[in-house]
Amino acid sequence: SVVWGHISAGSAPNAIPGTGYMAGTMRCLDRDAWHSAGELLDEVVHQVAAPYGVDVRLEHTRGVPPVVNSEHETALIEAAARAEIGEGAVVLTPQSMGGEDFAWFLAELPGAMMRLGTKTPGGEEYDLHRGDYILDERALGYGIQVLTAAALRTIRDL
Repeated sequence: SVVWGHISAGSAPNAIPGTGYMAGTMRCLDRDAWHSAGELLDEVVHQVAAPYGVDVRLEHTRGVPPVVNSEHETALIEAAARAEIGEGAVVLTPQSMGGEDFAWFLAELPGAMMRLGTKTPGGEEYDLHRGDYILDERALGYGIQVLTAAALRTIRDL
């Protein structure tokens, strides 16, 4: 997905500007697409601008790669969560388009990222990036319990 989050051109409402600027982010769901997306974006932007005689200078900086969990580690964490917390502890979700630094680790070693539910049951839902975010701190104990169980299962399987 491409999001043009910043667009600016000109300063007068009744004049066509001679230059403009756009900046945005591009997110991909797999590593192959992430590696080739910059070239594709360049090609598409130039094709869209060409009929209008617009000169384009595109700078693409490859950001954070997509999070790609390995099947084995994902199954390991799921099994640990179900065994420690209960069958309802695991809620599978679609892959997110959010940027996550943990993806750099997964690009080097097999692993899995899990999300820890931190909402107080019956409480207000907070976006994680809000300044007034409230964490139900009991969730931290569950996270520690699941990760410890997953680590012990890994050691046991060595």
